[in-house]
Amino acid sequence: MLSVAKIQRRNAWRYYIRGVAFGDGRRPAGQALKGAQELAGLPPGRWLGRGLRALGLTEGAEVSERQLELLFGEGRHPDADRIERGLLDDGVDAATARRLTVLGQPIEEIEARQQTPVLGMDFTFRPQASLVVLWALGDATVRRVIERAHERAVATALRWLEDEVAETRWASGRGRAKTPALVVAAFRHIDNRDGLPLLHEHCLILNRVQRLGADGDPVWGALDTYRLYQNVVAAGTLYTLAMTTEVCEALGLATVPREVTPGLRPVMEIAGVSEDLINWSASRRQRIEDALEVLTDQYVKDHGHLPGERGRHGLGWWAAQETRPAKKKPKPLAQLLAWWRASALLRFGQQLIDGLLGRCRAVGAAIRARVDPAVDVALAAVDVAAVFFTVREKFSRRHILAEARRHLLETLRGREFTRGLDDYITHRALLRYSRRHTVTKPGREAPAADRMT
Repeated sequence: MLSVAKIQRRNAWRYYIRGVAFGDGRRPAGQALKGAQELAGLPPGRWLGRGLRALGLTEGAEVSERQLELLFGEGRHPDADRIERGLLDDGVDAATARRLTVLGQPIEEIEARQQTPVLGMDFTFRPQASLVVLWALGDATVRRVIERAHERAVATALRWLEDEVAETRWASGRGRAKTPALVVAAFRHIDNRDGLPLLHEHCLILNRVQRLGADGDPVWGALDTYRLYQNVVAAGTLYTLAMTTEVCEALGLATVPREVTPGLRPVMEIAGVSEDLINWSASRRQRIEDALEVLTDQYVKDHGHLPGERGRHGLGWWAAQETRPAKKKPKPLAQLLAWWRASALLRFGQQLIDGLLGRCRAVGAAIRARVDPAVDVALAAVDVAAVFFTVREKFSRRHILAEARRHLLETLRGREFTRGLDDYITHRALLRYSRRHTVTKPGREAPAADRMT
C-alpha cells in the first residue's frame, strides 16, 4: 500500500527532516542523525534514484541530516556548504555564491508571491497487515525475506515512477519533458504510534529534477507533482504485487481476499494469518473506523447523500488525523520484537504463535496447488475492463494498469508471473474494450497515451 503527503516549506519540512529521519522528531542535543537512528533501532536513511548522479551522490549511500536540511529545507545542493565556501574563496560575493547552490527557483522567490513551495513528497510504502504480522512474529530468516522483498518492491515502484511517470513542467505547463531521474531519501520505520509492528518506508522524493535547457545545458526545475499524485494507486499496486509475490514464492505462501471496508475492494492477505492477529497489529484501525463512522454520518446530514470515492478518502484522512496519538520515543528493534512476541503470546497462546509460519505454509500449499500459474490474458482483459465499466464512465491507462495488477494478485494468489504481463493486459483491455474520449484540438500536439481518457 502507498500513501502520499507533501513536504512544504511553511508547515512540514522540519517534521520530515527530523521526524521521518529519526522516528519521533526529538533526540538529545548534539546527537548525530546516524547515531540517533541506530539508538532507535532504525537503519540509516539511504539515497535512491537516478537523479543522484547530477548531485554527486551515490545510490545506497547514507543520508546525513545536513543534506536533508539543504535539499528539503532550503532547496539547495546537498553539498552546498562546501560549494559555497569554495566560491567565496574564489572571490565570488556571498549572495551570488549562495544563489549558485540553489536548485531551480529559490524558495524565497516563491514565498514572495504568497505561495507555499512544495519541496518534496513523502511516498510511504507499507505491506499488508498479515505480512507485518509475519515479519514481527517470525524468526530472523522470515524477517530477512520480508525486508528484502519490501526493499526490492520499493525500488521497483520508484523505478517505474522514473521510467513511466516523472515529468517536469515549466512556463505554466506550456513546456513539458520526461525526467527519468528522481532524487529520493528513503527511511525505514518499524512500528506505529502505539508501539505495535508496522514495517514501512518513507521515500522523500525531491521536487527538483533536471532537463536540458535551450542552450543544451542541464537546468533544474520542478516535478509535475500532480502527475505523480495521479499515479499513486498504480504505483501502490505495483509495490504490493511485487512485494507479495516475492514473499509467497520464497516462503511457500499464498494469499486470500479479506474485506476491510464493506463495499470496497478486498485486500489480499497471507492465508493462515487470522483476523484476530491482524487486528492485534492494526491497533489504530478500529479507532479510525469509529471516527470515520461519525464523520460519515455528519456528511450525510450536511449533504443528504453518502460521500463519493474522493469524499471517502477525505473523510478517512480526517478520521486518521483525529485519532492520531503523539509520537513516542522510539525503542530498539530487539526490544520491540521481544515485547511484540510477549504481547502476542499472552493474547493468543504459544501454540498459535509458534505454529504461525507452519500453518501459513500448509494453507498456502493447498491454495497454490489449485492455482494455474498460466494467466489467460484474454479473460483477464475482459475482467479488468468489466470492473471499470461498472464503476467509471471515463478512465485513463493508469486506472486500467492498477486494476490489471490487482487482477494478477487476486488470481495468482502469490504465484510468480511473467514480467510485463500487467502492461500487456492493460494494452489488450484498452485496445479491445474501450473507446478514446480525448480529442486533440486543431494545432495542438496529441497528448501521450497515458494522458488520454
